[in-house]
Amino acid sequence: MSLSDFQAFQHLADAKWTDLPGFPGIQMIELADNFDEAAKTGRRTRLVRFLPGAKSEKPLIHSYWEEAYLIEGEMLYEGAPVLNGPAYRCRPPGTSHGPYSSPRGCMLLESHYFAPSP
Repeated sequence: MSLSDFQAFQHLADAKWTDLPGFPGIQMIELADNFDEAAKTGRRTRLVRFLPGAKSEKPLIHSYWEEAYLIEGEMLYEGAPVLNGPAYRCRPPGTSHGPYSSPRGCMLLESHYFAPSP
């Protein structure tokens, strides 16, 4: 759904979870998206869930801001204590983060965007 199509309220009970490409056991619902990573423009907002036992394999680094709100569940970051929801993280561009795992599963609200450099 593009941001121009965004409605003030969306009924998420009817939304379909889709697999997050390259991340087995991790799924998403796109809420709003006009994100263009190549052009370094736009914004993306999505729900992400880790099914029980899901994990990523390596650290991530990207060129955009990422805000993540852990709504529920637990998330393990390699080398860090267990993070239980509710919790919030904000990562500037270039921040290495992960790998992640969630033995019991979890759900996050993520927002990715580009911001002008100071």
